Amino acid sequence: MAKSDVAANRVAAQNRKARHNYQIEDSLEAGLVLLGSEVKALREGRANIAESYAKPENGEIWLINAHIPEYRQAGQFNHEPRRPRKLLLKKREASKLIGATDRDGMTLIPLKLYFNARGIAKLEIGLGKGKHYYDKRETQKKRDWNRQKARLMREKG
Repeated sequence: MAKSDVAANRVAAQNRKARHNYQIEDSLEAGLVLLGSEVKALREGRANIAESYAKPENGEIWLINAHIPEYRQAGQFNHEPRRPRKLLLKKREASKLIGATDRDGMTLIPLKLYFNARGIAKLEIGLGKGKHYYDKRETQKKRDWNRQKARLMREKG
């Protein structure tokens, strides 16, 4: 594998509980407006998007409560770790997401923060609805049954 292939799609932060807590209907990729010290901190891989969400405001979409820690070597030019960050989307995509959140009561959940093949930080956003407790149990039952079924198929050949 080439060196550029390893660096491509390198995950900086991932929201593992998102698919457990939400039924993701649609997902799309968005750019982020970041400061230089934030990009350096992301490259170290210490970011956390587990408690963050995206919120429409004045026709734009903002990432709220994402924690990107301070970069030590930045000194006085450092950034605030939990500041709101603007997401870069096309107008049509943004209006589609805003309409879905207003009309259908859906939420915008950040799923993954990563660097693409060109080394640009991207955020994968999911449009989803919150799951109820019984939905989570049903998902767990299906997962367990599929595991058990695969085991039985392996044993019988």
